[in-house]
Amino acid sequence: MATLTSQDSNAQARVYFQTPPGTEDTELVQKQGRVTVKYDRKELRKRLNLEEWIIEQLTDLYDCEEEEIPELEIDVDELLDMPTEGDRGSRVKDLLVDCYKPTDDFVTALLEKVKGLQKLSTPPKKNDKSPT
Repeated sequence: MATLTSQDSNAQARVYFQTPPGTEDTELVQKQGRVTVKYDRKELRKRLNLEEWIIEQLTDLYDCEEEEIPELEIDVDELLDMPTEGDRGSRVKDLLVDCYKPTDDFVTALLEKVKGLQKLSTPPKKNDKSPT
């Protein structure tokens, strides 16, 4: 149940969510937990660890804080779609073109870490029927 309130006419409206009567918090947590069961939790954990490692490495390469890293996106799924290791390496090097420090060690380590990952895809909905 959501409640919409507004303090005065200049303030933005706020929405407060309340637990339905007779429902305990543990029931809600269990319902929320079902959503992630459709994904491989182990694979999600690997992705999160890889993302944290990438951020750590980029802060070292660009010699800055996380917020100051230049806008670039290393898309792991895109790398996994590429047919060869050379293509993956070239793509990452292209993304790091403005880095003044040597990037070869980072690229090599990244490609090694990507090898053990699977491409993530959105799980099919129960109503979706795959063509036969």
